[in-house]
Amino acid sequence: MKLKNFLETNYRGKTVILRVDYNVPLQGTRITDDNRIRESLPTIQKLLQANCKIVILSHLGRPEGKIVPGLSLKPVSKRLQKLTGRKILFLNKTTGPDVEKSCVSLKPGQIILLENLRFNPGEEKNDLKFAASLAKLGNIYIDDAFGCVHRAHASIHAITKFLPSFAGILLQKEVNNLNPLLDNLEYPVTMVIGGAKIDTKIDLIKSFAGRVNHFIMGGGIANTFLAAKKYQLADSLVEKEKLKVAQEIEILIRRHHHNLHLPQDYVTASKISNLALTKVLSGKIIPKGKRVLDIGPRASAQFSEIIENSKTIIWNGPMGVCEFKPFRKGTAQIAKAIAKATKNGARSVLGGGDTVDALKLIGLKSSLFTHVSTGGGAMLEYLEKGTLPGLEVLTK
Repeated sequence: MKLKNFLETNYRGKTVILRVDYNVPLQGTRITDDNRIRESLPTIQKLLQANCKIVILSHLGRPEGKIVPGLSLKPVSKRLQKLTGRKILFLNKTTGPDVEKSCVSLKPGQIILLENLRFNPGEEKNDLKFAASLAKLGNIYIDDAFGCVHRAHASIHAITKFLPSFAGILLQKEVNNLNPLLDNLEYPVTMVIGGAKIDTKIDLIKSFAGRVNHFIMGGGIANTFLAAKKYQLADSLVEKEKLKVAQEIEILIRRHHHNLHLPQDYVTASKISNLALTKVLSGKIIPKGKRVLDIGPRASAQFSEIIENSKTIIWNGPMGVCEFKPFRKGTAQIAKAIAKATKNGARSVLGGGDTVDALKLIGLKSSLFTHVSTGGGAMLEYLEKGTLPGLEVLTK
């Protein structure tokens, strides 16, 4: 997929409506991770160098069309001001005469951040009227919010009907790094799937069933696959309603003569805490009162060997409950194996908030991998479908 890039057009001196993804984690009004804000800076700096006036749009959380004070973007404006070294004018509205007046009076190099788009019900409804009111605020639109392009929302999709529309630097980088996984895979290919739930991964696994040599499963998803093979996992997290789905996926993978790898040993405990007493177990029966909370050392070694002999690695989701130290080793070993493979020439693409969080807990830098995506859901859907609503409207 080739996108219209704003760098290929005349944007100098324009009033730019810039859609970003500032859906950052908050504790009260404190931002606990500003990576998404930092990722938007290259596009912002380019626009500032060209004397543009910038009107920034974003959402935060899920207020469902209502004003929720705890989901205001005001704390983000303060962090953005610190990161850019520029005064950020924060407006507590998204549309209306006052907003329009403020945008008209902008001077070159000035930046406005509007309030949370999802405070307006028109945003998630992809409402044309709401999109038109946003489009009034500038004369060119740039989308740099990869984490949102799988949503047909007003500020992502409908707004492009009213303005010349282009991809930003981050959005272009994401697509450039994901495109080779769609049409230029280098073999052998390994897909590492972890996390708690299988729902968001089903279609991705199915779409890659004929193209991936090795599927490695960990986390709660692996438990569901094991339970589908009649393993008795006691108090472990298992999606019982998905057992048939797991069986169908395994049959599909085997039908393509590819490999599905499940852990054959596990780190178990009776409770989830940083002080939990753990025990490594194997076999088909876990004692009552125990939970499988991480892959075991044998599984870690087996999975790592497969990864290190791969030329393409796609990873989404941790191997255990790695928020807690006793259940972090499996994820750490897998991450290090992917980093080693990358150093030796493999292409590695990682995505998903839990995966990114795991890297931070383990202490591994994103630079050790080919690409760490800023959009977990968007990455999965793009790899699954090869297109997304917010990208289709920006294609050449």
